Amino acid sequence: MPIVAQSTETTDWVSRFADEVIEESERRAPGKPVVVASGLSPSGPIHLGNLREVMTPHLVADEIRRRGHEVRHLISWDDYDRYRKVPNGVPGVDASWAEHIGRPLTAVPAPEGSAYANWAEHFKAAMVEALAEMGVEFDGISQTEQYTSGVYREQVLHAMKHRGDIDAILDQYRTKKTPPKKQGQKPVDEAELEAAEGSGAAAEDDGTGSAGYFPYKPYCGGCGKDLTTVTAYDDDTTELTYSCTECGYEETVRLSEFNRGKLVWKVDWPMRWAYEGVVFEPSGVDHSSPGSSFQVGGQIVGSIFGGKQPIGPMYAFVGISGMAKMSSSKGGVPTPGDALKIMEPQLLRWLYARRRPNQSFKIAFDQEIQRLYDEWDKLEVKVADGSALPGDVAAHARAVGTAAGELAKTPRPMAYRTLASVADITAGAEDQTLRILGELDPAHPITSLDEVRPRLDKAEAWINTQVPADQRTVVRKDADAELLTSLDDQGRASLRLLLDGLDTHWSLDGLTHLVYGVPKVQAGFSADATPKELPAEIKVAQRTFFALLYHLLVGRDTGPRLPTLLLAVGQERVRKLLGA
Repeated sequence: MPIVAQSTETTDWVSRFADEVIEESERRAPGKPVVVASGLSPSGPIHLGNLREVMTPHLVADEIRRRGHEVRHLISWDDYDRYRKVPNGVPGVDASWAEHIGRPLTAVPAPEGSAYANWAEHFKAAMVEALAEMGVEFDGISQTEQYTSGVYREQVLHAMKHRGDIDAILDQYRTKKTPPKKQGQKPVDEAELEAAEGSGAAAEDDGTGSAGYFPYKPYCGGCGKDLTTVTAYDDDTTELTYSCTECGYEETVRLSEFNRGKLVWKVDWPMRWAYEGVVFEPSGVDHSSPGSSFQVGGQIVGSIFGGKQPIGPMYAFVGISGMAKMSSSKGGVPTPGDALKIMEPQLLRWLYARRRPNQSFKIAFDQEIQRLYDEWDKLEVKVADGSALPGDVAAHARAVGTAAGELAKTPRPMAYRTLASVADITAGAEDQTLRILGELDPAHPITSLDEVRPRLDKAEAWINTQVPADQRTVVRKDADAELLTSLDDQGRASLRLLLDGLDTHWSLDGLTHLVYGVPKVQAGFSADATPKELPAEIKVAQRTFFALLYHLLVGRDTGPRLPTLLLAVGQERVRKLLGA
């Protein structure tokens, strides 16, 4: 069932943009589908920072659909861009791929062992799969297909005819110098430079050459690279002559028939805005500088192509917990597919929906993911009981589904940290996992692991791929006789209190009450006493008791939550390790 629109009751950033986009679309093209756009370059792994380029217009487009409007979300695959550099950390790729630098991404071989025809298709496929899992509906446009089939021929010829006008616009920015760095100003972040380089920022080749300005760059007929220089062009015959600095090849072609080349980025982008009638498209912070492709494009689209610049925000960087800002050329940066291995699509959608585009945020691949899941589960409860704030309700609705309906979800979503602890201890053994999960809530036992999937699978993948081996939990095989013998009377008494209560407290809630209650009882208080009723010393006693249990069970100071750990180890083995 489609999710009912909530736009009249919410004031989140998505609704506000949807209002503006609908109004602007009616002004520009009354009665026609609303067009929003994203652009992605499959030059390497498409990472979670790039995902914001898609999620921002997706969420706005989805809100517009919920209101009953027809909308197209275009994703332009910039697969006809030049191959710039060999990214690090990509399996099946070595230094030999450097020979393809300068060729279109669709003319570069895919990594060794790939099932795809070329470099661009290889990296595009992973993103398409991730977007499908997240419920993102879009129309994909291959720029290789657009250019090589002649779709943009009229636009190319028009740009070449008006090259003097384009040159004049660009010249306004060429003379602008980078302002001197102020005292105490932070150095430019290398990741931001990488992002700018791959996005047509001010330093991008704009078509200027020794023979004059030409906004079109052919791919060489000899070596296939774009290391070419246009040396002559005739507007009447459309004859274009170029030479290649790489292989020395020279050629004269009729641009009215020639399809092996493309407009330079600063002209290509505004051309597409006009051609597709794009009303809304966000852009990265690297496009906010004078002379950037977005700034320049705003002038070119109107004065050259008769179109209008899209409305849309600048979006901030997305980081990863424990990592620097993401840069595709560095290699090893997490992709949406990587994130979806360890988190459900609803959680990933929520991270993008709950923050305004200009707010930076981090995606957790470390222990922080457990806290994020706790926060998400609390939000689910608040939404269900009606106590959530309107903005949170809106973000939740955008996370759990789209105008087409709700995303598939875990039938019985147990706490992620609990599932991760169980996966850690059982090393994925399904029989043991089912036994432990079945004992968590004896009144409503789990009878099949399908009840806790896919969240269980995500938690297990997190344990297996993100938790270092030296932090994994390994339960002791035998009791630590030396430690048990060295205990004083209070230590032995605390273990006896715990062992005596195992039978009657063998559930997640029961064991939680038991392990926190032992130090309270030893200090002369009720096991039910609240923190306000207890002296501060009790917390110290609890930490000491917990450390003792961890040492006896797993030989370390810390580990998974003790109630989960006790259930996972099993009552018989717990008694053995605690010296019963």
